[in-house]
Amino acid sequence: MSFNPPSIDQVLALRVNAGLDALAETERFAAASPDVVEAVVEGAGQFAAGEWAPLNRLGDTEGARLVDGKVVLPEGFAKAYSDFVEAGWNSISAPEAFGGQDLPQSLAVAVMECMGTANMAFSLLPMLTVGAIEALIHHGSESQQATYLARIVSGEWSGTMNLTEPQAGSDVGALRSTAVPVTEGPHAGKYRIAGQKIFITWGEHDLAENIVHLVLARTPGAPAGSRGISLFVVPKYHVEADGTPGARNDLKVVSLEHKLGIHASPTCVMSYGDNGECIGELVGAENEGMRCMFTMMNNARINVGAQGVQIAERAMQQAMAYANERVQSARAGSADKAPVAIVEHPDVRRTLLRMRALTEGGRALLYYATGQLDRGGMGDSAAQQRAELLVPLVKAWCTDLGVEVASLGIQVHGGMGFIEETGAAQHYRDARIAPIYEGTNGIQAADLVTRKLGMEQGGVLFALMDEIAAEGSAPLQDLAQGCKATAERFIAGSLDDRLAASVPFLEACAVAVAGWQLERQVAALPALDLSASFTKRKQVVARYFAQHIVPAAMGALAQAARGADLLYDLTSEELTA
Repeated sequence: MSFNPPSIDQVLALRVNAGLDALAETERFAAASPDVVEAVVEGAGQFAAGEWAPLNRLGDTEGARLVDGKVVLPEGFAKAYSDFVEAGWNSISAPEAFGGQDLPQSLAVAVMECMGTANMAFSLLPMLTVGAIEALIHHGSESQQATYLARIVSGEWSGTMNLTEPQAGSDVGALRSTAVPVTEGPHAGKYRIAGQKIFITWGEHDLAENIVHLVLARTPGAPAGSRGISLFVVPKYHVEADGTPGARNDLKVVSLEHKLGIHASPTCVMSYGDNGECIGELVGAENEGMRCMFTMMNNARINVGAQGVQIAERAMQQAMAYANERVQSARAGSADKAPVAIVEHPDVRRTLLRMRALTEGGRALLYYATGQLDRGGMGDSAAQQRAELLVPLVKAWCTDLGVEVASLGIQVHGGMGFIEETGAAQHYRDARIAPIYEGTNGIQAADLVTRKLGMEQGGVLFALMDEIAAEGSAPLQDLAQGCKATAERFIAGSLDDRLAASVPFLEACAVAVAGWQLERQVAALPALDLSASFTKRKQVVARYFAQHIVPAAMGALAQAARGADLLYDLTSEELTA
């Protein structure tokens, strides 16, 4: 089905939740004026709908293929990516010094929302590239920045992140890839990289002129575990003195994973140094790879959270269209026994409203977090801390809601939703990876109740919940106060209890922030020149969220109060027998 960009709702979220109007008053982001923001969002939406959305179904049915050691994409992908690069969509928030447009990250996320809603699998290519840009900006040497950044920022070259190995999934410290210093010859001062990496998104393709791999490896004598990991930049093609791609590096794709969804995204098994001549450069200092990589990871976690919103939007649009078109049964209790469109039936109406409330709540949370990141980048330490607190909420809750909304979309289609030809199933299959990669949602919840709750001895979370309690509706006040009280118990209690309760606690916190930000949108509507129909819909959506989504989150807090004891009443053998 076609994709209709939700530009009005995106601009509203940028203005109200990300606070772009205020950012545009600063010298740093003066270029992000309201007319520029609107033009960028609308332009990105039109581009995505016109060039990327038509490839979504084709990418799912044909997928990426490995032919004679080369990744082959379906027809149309090369041109669509070339047009994306030429239009400058990859460079929105990168610094001007490297060819970027130096606009807020929140606006770049809006651009990527358009691309990902149009074609989630395709959008993974620029999403990983953005992470590589962040890592090199923050940790790369001047030489590395001069060599790589301008072409990565433009999108002419793409980037990847290489963490996972067959024996090292979430436990990155168990990796075995090695990096041995080169002491003589043309590559003196660099490293020979050797090892195998799995699950490398867009690890090989021919849409970009070069692929810049950021690879975690261990140097000789490095400490065990994650403390002994270093980060290396390893290009597919060596870079000549004039900046052009030269001879091929000693790396290759071994195979492509056969996945549940995102079939157009080549998920590669990569082998480095089969001939002992894979050359990479150290990024930052030895044994600081995890610190460098987390720059990419945090960026990626925000963008993966955005994918949850993207796939929810696409699934919701398809379900709304189907519900308006599908005629079946008379409305219950109606004197007129003529069949009606299923959108008229109460439970379908409830389902559609839930889909919209979750999608728009997720978007409000997403843009609020990116607005805090933009402020943190300008030196606002309080905003930076709040952004760090929000990252696991965005990644986990938004990807969970993406799966739920995609599942509800199948339900609205009924039996036809289970049939591949309608396309509803693709959204569910594509959505299912997002709660897993870039740190599973359980890991996000653990991060929230340990490191993030530990900021200022809980003060960062307490301040956020106090703000929600002061401004939100009565249901949100109760939820925010409950989140704060639960966090206080966590701090005083055992780590086991905290971790056992982490997932429902994260859900409750995310719902509190999302509902608050939806209500902020409603409060801003009278001052904005928006249609009466949009205004009414937003008001109803916010009320539904407060009256239906928030009470369920109160139930999640009740789960969070139960602790870990029951989880261990069965032995491992009894549980898994």
